Amino acid sequence: MNPENNTCSCAAHVHEAPIHPPSRGRSYEFLWQVTLLGVIAITVAVLGNTLRTDGLPWIGNYSEQTRLVSPSGRQLAIPLPEAYRLHEQKNALFIDARNPAEYREGHIQGAINVPLPQAESLLLPALEGIPDSAIVITYCDGEHCNLSKELAIMIESFGFTNVKVLVNGWSVWKKAGYPIERSA
Repeated sequence: MNPENNTCSCAAHVHEAPIHPPSRGRSYEFLWQVTLLGVIAITVAVLGNTLRTDGLPWIGNYSEQTRLVSPSGRQLAIPLPEAYRLHEQKNALFIDARNPAEYREGHIQGAINVPLPQAESLLLPALEGIPDSAIVITYCDGEHCNLSKELAIMIESFGFTNVKVLVNGWSVWKKAGYPIERSA
């Protein structure tokens, strides 16, 4: 490089063209390709789901009742009218999973209290002498209360085959005016 006139005499110096942004045509081509790939992916997914024998439903029921499934794949939720019928016929054992203070304030008539934190020590004595095929219904309070589900899964793990969960059990039972009682 000659400092007097700012010229370069070296052979390695190459004049580079300025970098220009991509043209609009290339941007539209890219968007078109992405859109086309998206449409193809959706078409393949819809077609695959339609052809499967166990395809996913187009509109799912994601209520708390349908999400209550045991590890064995059994549906755990029981509708309130069915739980009431079983209660009236004395064909089910009701287990309240709430804490003892809530249980004492009021519970389903005839229900026993097995709070989840003490379930390991209280559950086996409570279930002693009850056949594995007996209907056991657990409940707690609040639509998103998981105490009754966890308790039901624990009972099922002991070999009981007919365990159910009454979703939002205490509230719906009391609201329906079904038999309740208080403990001293």
